[in-house]
Amino acid sequence: MRLALVHDWLNQIGGAEDVLETLVRMFPEAPLYTSLYWREGMPDHWREWDIRTGFIDKLPLARRKQQLYLPLYPFAFEQFDLRGYDVVVSNKSGFCHGIITQPETVHICYCLTPTRYVWRYHQYAEQEQLGRLTKLGLAPFLTFLRQWDRLAADRVDHFVAISEVVRRRIAKVYRREAVIIHPPVDTQRFAPVEPHQVEDYYFFVGRLVPYRRLDVLIEAFNALGRPLVIAGSGRDRERLEALAKPNVTFLGRVSDEELPRWLAHCRAFLWPGEEDFGIAPVQAMAAGRPVIAYAAGGALDIVTPRTGAFFHEQTAEAIQAAVLGFDTATADPAHIRAHAEQFDTAVFERKLNDFIEEKC
Repeated sequence: MRLALVHDWLNQIGGAEDVLETLVRMFPEAPLYTSLYWREGMPDHWREWDIRTGFIDKLPLARRKQQLYLPLYPFAFEQFDLRGYDVVVSNKSGFCHGIITQPETVHICYCLTPTRYVWRYHQYAEQEQLGRLTKLGLAPFLTFLRQWDRLAADRVDHFVAISEVVRRRIAKVYRREAVIIHPPVDTQRFAPVEPHQVEDYYFFVGRLVPYRRLDVLIEAFNALGRPLVIAGSGRDRERLEALAKPNVTFLGRVSDEELPRWLAHCRAFLWPGEEDFGIAPVQAMAAGRPVIAYAAGGALDIVTPRTGAFFHEQTAEAIQAAVLGFDTATADPAHIRAHAEQFDTAVFERKLNDFIEEKC
């Protein structure tokens, strides 16, 4: 069976690229089609992959500022010649599901979300703090992009969603049904510690960007006075550090080797933003620690009453109430760890392989 992979762009590292890493390991002989590839800025081992780029890769600044060419992505993905493949798997949050395949080819789209800046533009513009000129430049193309994106979804044979909230978006936007296969998480990297080894701090890890709502998290802990440790980097760090009192510590980027220790020793993991899934909360659970999360998005697939707690408004007051109302000492690390294992990479690989075999 000849199989090809398709991904939106290769110039940044995030949840989509975590999924892609697993797909490449599952199908090491499959070529990878993408709009652009920033070779120097991406992991060295990617250079061993069979990466095939489109014309956007040759345009000025495209590898650093891919948003400059948003109106061109539909054309870029339609240009790829995918004749001869039995299966194409697209790993999509942007436009890569718009590839054109032969009638005999089965196209399976692993959908991270319907294209956010097309269907949730106002939220996206606010979250990303787009400037006035960017908004004015993009607005005239939105109607075209929505029309193309909706029609491109009809080219997909089977959709797979990463969470229940994404499954509902696919049904609403694309009028298509989708099965849910949660993204792969390497839970084997993490392990619980003994209860007496848990330390007196709460923890967050992730990119420091506005939509993560770390501002309200910091406001809550400023009032609580409890230790909060924030790991990660991003453009919002300077603003957030200015908001924080001395009980809030910023670590910057934490290495893969250091992260398991920070997760395993915290009282609880905090997740104040709305995400389509959420790798970090699962990692915290794999380390045996409970998660206190905003009750929206992918967190609803992850957190249960025995593995954490929810707050229902993105306000400092709601976070304070959730932290004060949840006794972390009653959490059962073994149960939390076992719950996390349902999201393990091996489970993802088995479910996706079974799905491909069923549809082909």
